[in-house]
Amino acid sequence: MDTTRRSIAKALSWRVLATAITASIVFGATGNLDFAATIGLIDTGIKFFIYFGHERLWNRISYGRKKIEPEYMI
Repeated sequence: MDTTRRSIAKALSWRVLATAITASIVFGATGNLDFAATIGLIDTGIKFFIYFGHERLWNRISYGRKKIEPEYMI
């Protein structure tokens, strides 16, 4: 299971990349840098919290995880 700090770091690193992608698409479509930056920031603010919650929820689900047995038991 990931720690809360790791989930936050993953969410932040993804949002930086995703914001750049979103702002680039909006800028390409409109040619308006201010509008592109605004949309990128709004998108980031909303999706950061959604991603964080999604990540924490998946930490509670065991589907697809391999159970690692210790090499020895006392």
